[in-house]
Amino acid sequence: MPTYRHTLAQLCAAVAAALPVLLAAPAAVAAPQVPPPSTAVGGERLGRPGVQVNPLAGAPALPTDLTGQSWIVSDAASGEVLAAYNPHLRLPPASTLKILFADTVLPKFDRNTVHRVADEEIQNIGPGSSLVGIKENLDYRVEDLWRGVFLSSGNDAVHVLSFMNGGIRRTVNEMQDRAEALQAWDTKVISPDGYDMDGQVSSAYDLSLFARAGLRNPDFRMYCATRDAMFPGAVDKSTGRRGSFGIANTDRLLGKYPGLIGVKNGTTTNAGSTFVGAAQRNGRTLLVTVMHPASYQRVYDETAELLDWGFAAAGKVQPVGRLVDEPAADGTQPTDQASGTAGAPAPPPHTAAAPRPAAAPDGDAGLGPVGWGAAAVGAAVAAGAAVLVRRRTSRRRRAWGHFEC
Repeated sequence: MPTYRHTLAQLCAAVAAALPVLLAAPAAVAAPQVPPPSTAVGGERLGRPGVQVNPLAGAPALPTDLTGQSWIVSDAASGEVLAAYNPHLRLPPASTLKILFADTVLPKFDRNTVHRVADEEIQNIGPGSSLVGIKENLDYRVEDLWRGVFLSSGNDAVHVLSFMNGGIRRTVNEMQDRAEALQAWDTKVISPDGYDMDGQVSSAYDLSLFARAGLRNPDFRMYCATRDAMFPGAVDKSTGRRGSFGIANTDRLLGKYPGLIGVKNGTTTNAGSTFVGAAQRNGRTLLVTVMHPASYQRVYDETAELLDWGFAAAGKVQPVGRLVDEPAADGTQPTDQASGTAGAPAPPPHTAAAPRPAAAPDGDAGLGPVGWGAAAVGAAVAAGAAVLVRRRTSRRRRAWGHFEC
């Protein structure tokens, strides 16, 4: 009968034998972040790694200085994807997740509704969060709260609207349901404001879906295009009058890039920068999403470069995929108002959205017996690495704090 010592020795030998294989193929560990072609929503090519573009004669070349880990250029009306780079790569979305929050909650409340903020509604907001400056026991109109969300990226405004909607947990669940209704399978919602949370991810493709859906709402379009506004302040004790203060949109392209109509930026210390921008030119509306470039300013520079390319390339490239349309309640395709036009065509059969994978994004579905063994060894190695990452991240947060906008 084998002893415990023998069994342990055999296990150690198995781990030692498997480690060279795992270490020799690091790409296999990162691969699950990009869905395989058979499950890529929007078309097979959008599931492939690397740049996807299909130029025709006279098409301009793509910018050569792009550093984003993921990006996508699409037509808001037709949904055609003109070019993309790892569009289904799952990454922390930062405050661009507020696009999904707005698309989910904005239709529920009249803009003139007045709400008195309770103290509990602005508690437990993540340290370092961007805030618009809401105070407890004061009245705010819903439209003021939404300006706080879109212009100041205020997590306090998100929390108040979430409480109005039934609470944080309910709002998170509804956002996840909304993402799934839009077929945004790369997105996992944990916080309604996009604050860094373990496991919270989205993709350039999904963020473009959210923006396209949000732009169908005239109020959404109005808020995301607002450059500055006055926000209600505190009550002056000497006069009894309530003051106000100015807030400005943190979107650095708004008012600078010709034709830009929004949508939302997001930056955190740990997640880096992400931006979703929509612009109109000559009757065409393009959407560009850039995630995690080399620096904060690069997210705006690269979005502008890709918008320039997209307008120049329109009609000179074959689409490499499409943003899938949200099925209407009766099963028909919806009227698309994202660009002020109607009649977005139904997706062709070869680019229709694939069913949602049965396994979680990081699951081990489809592994054979050899795969199970490698996965078990890999899990043991990954667990140790995760501890180191958590410790390093914790030290970094203690040293540098947390910043979000």
